[in-house]
Amino acid sequence: MSIYDYSVPTQKGEEISLKDYEGKVILIVNTATGCGFTPHYKPIEQMYEDLHDKGLEVIDIPCNQFKDQAPGTDEEITQFCQLKYKTQFPQMKKSDVNGENELPLYTYLKSQKGFEGFGKGPMALLMRKMCEKADKDFASKPDIKWNFTKFVVDRNGNVVKRFEPTEDMKEVRAFVEGLI
Repeated sequence: MSIYDYSVPTQKGEEISLKDYEGKVILIVNTATGCGFTPHYKPIEQMYEDLHDKGLEVIDIPCNQFKDQAPGTDEEITQFCQLKYKTQFPQMKKSDVNGENELPLYTYLKSQKGFEGFGKGPMALLMRKMCEKADKDFASKPDIKWNFTKFVVDRNGNVVKRFEPTEDMKEVRAFVEGLI
């Protein structure tokens, strides 16, 4: 299977095939409106504005699995993002990224790029402690650990990088620009 064999549900219940994004660089991110990482919307939107015409697509999948930080309806989430961060990229239907009801796309993404750690710094330490408290064996599992985990897909459909939410958005942008 390849990334192009998957689809994601839109807020209207339709399915968008990732085959529609063939030949593009894709940033796939699980988001939440009430998270400490919610300000990531700003650099993601800026990246989208700057690089969309050069071949970048953003797939924003709101997720309420992490401390109920995306409690609103799909419409409320979109309104919040458009008003606060002026987002222009499409948001998909709120979906699970882990567990029994996870999107098949996320099963695939995690099989391609597992968890490699939170990096360094105070937020990384905080995330590590929080995850250890919930599951001592968290580091050996590919599950999404928190909101704003990002996967980057190259123009050939390869899942080439996974960025945890603790990683600097400047690094995410530099990596994406290197693929454009």
